[in-house]
Amino acid sequence: MSETPVIKLSQELIRQDSITPDDKGCQQLLASLLTAAGFQVEHKRFGKVDNLFAYHGKDSKNTTSLLFVGHTDVVPTGNLAAWKHLPFSATIEDGYLYGRGAADMKSAVAAFTLAMINFVNNNPNHQGKIALMLTSDEEGVAVDGVQRMMPYIADKHSFDYCIVGEPSSSERLGDVVRIGRRGSLHVDITIHGKQGHIAYPKSACNPVFLAANFIHSLSNFSWDEGNADFPPTSFQISAVKTSTATANIIPADLNIQANFRYSPESSESSLKLQMVQLLKHYNLNYSLEWNLSGRPFYCNNEILKSAIQQSITDVSHEKVTFNTAGGTSDGRFVAPFGIEVVELGVVNKTIHQVDEKVLVADVIKLQKIYLKVIDVLLR
Repeated sequence: MSETPVIKLSQELIRQDSITPDDKGCQQLLASLLTAAGFQVEHKRFGKVDNLFAYHGKDSKNTTSLLFVGHTDVVPTGNLAAWKHLPFSATIEDGYLYGRGAADMKSAVAAFTLAMINFVNNNPNHQGKIALMLTSDEEGVAVDGVQRMMPYIADKHSFDYCIVGEPSSSERLGDVVRIGRRGSLHVDITIHGKQGHIAYPKSACNPVFLAANFIHSLSNFSWDEGNADFPPTSFQISAVKTSTATANIIPADLNIQANFRYSPESSESSLKLQMVQLLKHYNLNYSLEWNLSGRPFYCNNEILKSAIQQSITDVSHEKVTFNTAGGTSDGRFVAPFGIEVVELGVVNKTIHQVDEKVLVADVIKLQKIYLKVIDVLLR
């Protein structure tokens, strides 16, 4: 199995130490394969970020267009001494392919690239259009990748469906497919007090004490009830710090960094309004800075879901659970263009960990699943 093209390509990609935002030649390698198969290929670089768009076929009435989305960058390796096999060695042992990016998500990139090429080789005059978009800016700030590419691509191309190759599976290949994600909204809250000497509290106003009841209320505040497909909106504080590190000073300000993971039952504006109302309820002097990193999206398209379920059943005999769990992905930048987005990939148990790995057999099956999905949708 280790000699199959999809495993060899996965190994070639893993051997490139493409720590975000560096691509380290991964996209050029894939582009050469796609060009040889007759795909139209375009490279787009923004700052330090490499992006690749490739397509075959064309839009026409009553045909289907399918876009695959993935990333060639990986997170840092951490302590090299802790790895069983060096993270960029792409070692195969006991049926597993080891390496940074093995699960997230170079094996999926190899699988859908070769699935697309196989489909075109077998169906050179196929109906509709098949395409892929790759970036080296998914694991980082995610500004110059898919977020920036989508408006550029949408100006010339339209797509019905999108499959993001994120590692969606939980225990076995194909047991879970993501059909949506919660939105992500960051907020920096600054509570203003008055600085003073710690021995003279009457001459100061400690923002930590001012904010205590407010912070406690956030721990059990109900932002919404969620719905059948999404859990209730979650609010979590990631950092709390004052404006001074000196032991004998009452600080002037208290800063709270926090994040909403929100369901479609809430919106950016509704969450902002509720936050302001809470702050005013506790009579706080405050400042707010907001950063929206993604709105929620949801796919309820039965054609796409049926094609995926059928393909997974045929290849791995799994009954799929469709859900919206997990963090954010680049799908959040695709869905606003009216494209139905799902995430389908390998098991995610070891992603971002030391000794990240994927079953060799799963990568081979994943290519077959992708190919069947393409075949169902485009033929």
